[in-house]
Amino acid sequence: MSQKSLVKWIQGILIGFAICGVIFYGGLIPNIGLDLVSSYPEFGYMFYPWLVFILLTAIPCYIFLFFAWKVTLNIDKDNSFCMENSIHLRNMAYLTLFDTVFFMVGNIVYFLLGMNHPSILLGSILVVFVGVAISVACAALSHLVSNAAKIKDENDLTI
Repeated sequence: MSQKSLVKWIQGILIGFAICGVIFYGGLIPNIGLDLVSSYPEFGYMFYPWLVFILLTAIPCYIFLFFAWKVTLNIDKDNSFCMENSIHLRNMAYLTLFDTVFFMVGNIVYFLLGMNHPSILLGSILVVFVGVAISVACAALSHLVSNAAKIKDENDLTI
């Protein structure tokens, strides 16, 4: 697979993630919430706080996709191992970790306020593990790209 086709595939996947996010955050979540409220009107007071909370978790996801897009642009320029990509990957790791912590803290706060079910809280632990795994993978890639960029810079200086 050539580098150009690899970049196109990655960019296609990133666009797919962005579209899936719009469908999930803009369509599925509000509709599921409205269905729950119509079936169980006693939960109506929880709809808007949960909707705002879920939509706030989308912001770091789209910033993550923006940084991933910038990484693909550097790969397309045949500059895969550069400090700029290392910084983008580190930012992606921090974003994922922030979003994961925010998600878990929000779930705990809503649980303490009586707006969350214990099974939802336990299920969110799976989301937290996935978020932490993505954060660690991005941090490891950032470290490896940083080391590769240093080696590349040293080799560029030798004759």
